[in-house]
Order: sequence, then structure tokens, then C-alpha cells
Amino acid sequence: MRTEVRQSAVILAAVTVSGLLLGLLWLWLAPRVPLISDGKAVYLRNSEGEQAIGADGVFAFLGLGFGAVGAALVFWFRRSGGIAVVLGLAVGSLLASLIGWRLGVWLGPTSDVAAHARAVGKGVVFDGPLKLGAKGTLLAWPLAAMAVHLGLTALFGPRDPEPVPHWPAAEA
Repeated sequence: MRTEVRQSAVILAAVTVSGLLLGLLWLWLAPRVPLISDGKAVYLRNSEGEQAIGADGVFAFLGLGFGAVGAALVFWFRRSGGIAVVLGLAVGSLLASLIGWRLGVWLGPTSDVAAHARAVGKGVVFDGPLKLGAKGTLLAWPLAAMAVHLGLTALFGPRDPEPVPHWPAAEA
């Protein structure tokens, strides 16, 4: 029992720490939302731009990739499985998603748009804050991790031995 809890804690910690990489990749790959100020208000530079939804999509795809790779690694190293391993993977994935999201927002452009607009001046284009509009994308990593781990366990996991029949052997 103790080794299962230890394995779960190691998996939870390793997966959670990998959320830092998710945050950095999201910050690097997500499209920026260009804003412009006229001195009185701040507007989107292109009102039909798709950068905001693009940032959500990048986060979701990164989460799916991290979930699939993380589940494959956990399965590879802990093929025996068990509820503790799966629980560590699930909770670690959710925490990693949250850490990646908050890190990307924290390291991204400032969220004080009005102050940033005043600092850059009237008519100058600047980047809006990195935001995650669709909070459901936080579940991409845990869902992908659980689906891939379940699939790998079903295909390649240990099997229960065939039961020995309890009836007497037929006489020849």
C-alpha cells in the first residue's frame, strides 16, 4: 500500500511540474490580441481577428498533447497500474493545467490594459493580455491523459489469469 501511495505522489509531482512547460509553451505559441487606443478608449485593432480564440485553441491542443504523452510515460513506467497511479495522473494533470494557465497569464502582457494604453500612447498598437476565455480547455490535459491511459491499459495492460474450471475432468 505504501509503495502505491509513493508512486502516486511521484506521478502527481512530476506531472504537476510539467505544467510549467505548458505555461511557457502557451505564452510562446499563442497568438497575441492587438489593441489600439484613441486616447479615450481601447479597441481591438482588427474587430474580426481570431487571436483570442486562437489562444484558447493553442492551450487546448497543448493540453491534449501533454496529456497523451504524460499518460504514455506513466503507462510505460508503471504498467501494473492501479487506482493510485491513475489518481496521481488525473490530479497532477488538472493541477498542471491550472499552473500552466496562471503562469502564461502572469508572464504574458500586462492585464492592466488602460495603463498600458496610456504608456504606449495614442494610435500605437500593443498586445492585449493573454487570457483563457474557454475555461473548459483546462480539462483537455486531464481528459486526454485519462483516455490515453485507459486505452493503453486496455490494449497492453496486465491480464487476469484464466480461471481454472471447478468441474471434474471428463473421463475418456
